[in-house]
Amino acid sequence: MDAEQVVAEHYGKPDLEDAILAGMAAVGLDPDHFEPDDLAAVDQFHVGGADAAENVARGAGISSGMRVLDIGSGIGGPARLFAHRFGATVQGVDLTPSFVTTAQSLTRRCGLTGQVSFSKASGLDLPFSDGEFDAATMMHVGMNVAHKDSLFREVHRVLRRGAVFAVYDIMVTGEGDPQFPLPWAASAETSYLRSPQDYVRELEAAGFTVTGERNRHGFALEFLSRAQARLSENDPRLAGMRLVLGPEGPVRMGHLAQAIREGTLAPVEIYSRREEA
Repeated sequence: MDAEQVVAEHYGKPDLEDAILAGMAAVGLDPDHFEPDDLAAVDQFHVGGADAAENVARGAGISSGMRVLDIGSGIGGPARLFAHRFGATVQGVDLTPSFVTTAQSLTRRCGLTGQVSFSKASGLDLPFSDGEFDAATMMHVGMNVAHKDSLFREVHRVLRRGAVFAVYDIMVTGEGDPQFPLPWAASAETSYLRSPQDYVRELEAAGFTVTGERNRHGFALEFLSRAQARLSENDPRLAGMRLVLGPEGPVRMGHLAQAIREGTLAPVEIYSRREEA
């Protein structure tokens, strides 16, 4: 089994959509008619949730009329946020079939199919033309990608000149090794953590100019504290997240929180631009 199949199987849960819809119905929402913000607590599978996605959108300069590519789009939370709050047209791609079908369904139920679409595709082989997008985002994806150099070259190809590429990943920021399992991997053999310096080097080698970097250590600790409390309270809206994390979910989240507390890991934003020339 190749690395991308391992990733798809790690995240893939055939009952994901049913679990999310049942959880939303349990708190009185109509599964056939969501407002995009109704899903903010459940459709953002990254540290910081919707707040983090909004920060990335602002950092990338996403605005009305822009065509945006979201790589590793999950169940579509960031893509819908970019469309609903910022007016962009968004294309999401993900390796995991159940993520793609769930993203499509939730987007239809939010009335955003005219602005947001999803397809099953690899970031290493994007099915798009050269220079097709005005911006690209990648949130908590690189930890599952061994060949980030190839990924960044492919993103560079599909962006127009002057476009921004925003990355928000868990990165190595200190000494020591994190404990496994973690939310994205059961063991170190399937985790491809790198430092911000590594990301910058690979981005520059792919033809990007890095324009900004921000370590979100404190922001992450506050969010994870709240997230762990909500998971333990059995909030029905989080049924989908529990399904994706699996029975070891609390352990995975605990190991991540510990690594961030100790300074070994942190979520980091890196912004770069495809040169005009």
